[in-house]
Amino acid sequence: MKKREVDHVLRAAGRITHEKQFIIVGSQALHGKYPDLADDIVRSAEVDLFAKNHPEKTDSLNVIGVYSTFHEQYGYYADPVDDKTATLPQGWRGRLVTLPPGDTDGVLGLCLDPHDLAIAKYVAAREKDVQFNRQLVSRGLLDRERLLHLLDVTPISDTQRARIAASIDLDFGTARPTAASGAEDPE
Repeated sequence: MKKREVDHVLRAAGRITHEKQFIIVGSQALHGKYPDLADDIVRSAEVDLFAKNHPEKTDSLNVIGVYSTFHEQYGYYADPVDDKTATLPQGWRGRLVTLPPGDTDGVLGLCLDPHDLAIAKYVAAREKDVQFNRQLVSRGLLDRERLLHLLDVTPISDTQRARIAASIDLDFGTARPTAASGAEDPE
């Protein structure tokens, strides 16, 4: 999805809800910091978003949601979510990135910081999330130490934290061999 398509969804969302600020929590949030990313990393057809000041209005965006006339006509759509959709590190709202100006009729897109987005994807751990994060790492868009710091302030179990830390190490090529992986024990 291109930034101009995200702008279109925001413009339509603003007209439907009469709201001027939406928080974008899915992969399209990358457009906040990287508006010119290649399509292959932001290829999903939906914009996961909710109204910042009146989240109860978000459900009305189903009229431009999946299988709507809007979706059929343009090939992309709004995916109305809420602030509990993704598990995010503490303080994520203070790190929101404003979508660069575009054709939004004054509607602002407030996007997750790429590191907060990556943590949410690590928590979700679906195959598409794993691949998404690997793409971010391989393109140099994430910092390992920042991810590990944010992981420490994410409200998850110790088991999840250990799994995610191992995934981060693996993605950055810093995984330590274990006896289970066939590495020799130093004597």
